[in-house]
Amino acid sequence: MTIQNVTIPALSGGSFSAYLAAPSTQPRAGIVLIQEVLGVNNNMRQIADDYAKAGYLVLVPDLYWRLEPGVQLDAEDEKQWAKAFELLRVFDVDSGVEDLKTSLSFLRQYPSSTGKVGSVGFCLGGKLAYFMATRTDADANVSYYGVEIDKNLAEATRIQKPLILHISGNDEYVSPSAQAIIQQGLKDNPLVTIYRYEGVNHGFSRVGSSAYRKEAAELAGDRTLAFLKQHLGNSVKV
Repeated sequence: MTIQNVTIPALSGGSFSAYLAAPSTQPRAGIVLIQEVLGVNNNMRQIADDYAKAGYLVLVPDLYWRLEPGVQLDAEDEKQWAKAFELLRVFDVDSGVEDLKTSLSFLRQYPSSTGKVGSVGFCLGGKLAYFMATRTDADANVSYYGVEIDKNLAEATRIQKPLILHISGNDEYVSPSAQAIIQQGLKDNPLVTIYRYEGVNHGFSRVGSSAYRKEAAELAGDRTLAFLKQHLGNSVKV
């Protein structure tokens, strides 16, 4: 596996950095890995490394670059967690999705790319992974405890590629009523699979945090890898 930081020109002008993790062999496909509210921190880089070891070419774009480049926050530090929410409050979702579209193109055009690229996002990234399904042609998308999806279900009619939603049963940022709205709104969409994990909170897959729950995290991880293998496969670039 190799890692490097790359610079990607933004559609709106300027450029942003991204962490790129590549497998030691020909990648099976690409993944745009979408940050939590905490930025491209050690946790996100470790997830990228793990996917690279599983054979994927993984890009983690810095979506906060317009606000403060290089943000790396710790969920266990109250002041840093508070800063994460300050950044979230002023973060422009539409600009973030544009950066993700650019990241998608970057991976598809990368020399070792197969042309197949999906997305996996956590928290804020879980919301954005849903938008990757509704606003882009990403080949498969995975949302971990995405926030505010219930407020954006009108976009669900645009979903053209498979999507997984991993939902935390006790998510403190996605209420039971919001979860019910998501389930009801998407239950008849054959492209959407919803997994709900009882008794776990937001961030249950965040290794090293107080929210981490090993059994649920490993189950979600296994489901995600099987999903990516099924829908991204080992395609040939054309």
